[in-house]
Amino acid sequence: MQVQKKSRNRELVYGINSVEQAIETSPDKILSAWVVKGREDDKRINKLLRELANYGIVAQTAMRHFIDEKCDNGVHQGIVIEMKATPPKNEHDLMDFLDSLNGKQEAPFLLILDGVTDPRNLGAAMRSVWAAGAHAVIVPKDKSAPFSPAARKTASGAASEIPLFAVTNLARVLDELEQRDIRIIGMDGEAEHSIYETKLTGAVAIVMGSEESGMRRLTREKCTDITRIPMASGVESLNVSVAAGIALFEAVRQRSCQD
Repeated sequence: MQVQKKSRNRELVYGINSVEQAIETSPDKILSAWVVKGREDDKRINKLLRELANYGIVAQTAMRHFIDEKCDNGVHQGIVIEMKATPPKNEHDLMDFLDSLNGKQEAPFLLILDGVTDPRNLGAAMRSVWAAGAHAVIVPKDKSAPFSPAARKTASGAASEIPLFAVTNLARVLDELEQRDIRIIGMDGEAEHSIYETKLTGAVAIVMGSEESGMRRLTREKCTDITRIPMASGVESLNVSVAAGIALFEAVRQRSCQD
């Protein structure tokens, strides 16, 4: 879902798939809609306009340059809606979320991104979390990629399915995870042991650092274990979202062997 915040209380969603997803998941939050003049007869857009009308939203027609400007030249595909903004989730929400998993007797399976600043990497990692059946993504509130239109576009359906928690103090959250018996597995290309030798079953949080500098020192110190993805000689590193996908699905493989 592509979203661009316009105020504290409202946000824009644009692009055919993104608008369709918003209608399916949060029709009560849609406030208004615009369609590029001449695109009303496009079969996919026409379907969305009918669905919006079912919820009492009549799209306004507008010239392309108006919508281009409204979406900061994002790829809107001719349709944009305005919605009530969803408040960001914080560490208090995270603890409530973990309590709910405990109540359902589900072992937390989390991804932590420490210092990942590219929104497309954030979105791609969220999509991998969704595909792997993991529960959530945790990022520090500062020095982290915003959940921008680019992030939501890359995340696709994961944008509404996977909760993203932006926490003020990541080190303190890691302490809380440890107290809840969640193993914290940090990824580092210089680690002694490979991911295929590392236990990733049970309650676990996989930590990915930035591509440039890896995990921050304090984050690294909080990890239960440090592991690496083995790679051919001469390859320095993987894109962080690719590395996250490999780690998540190694955890999936290990979990499937226990079934």
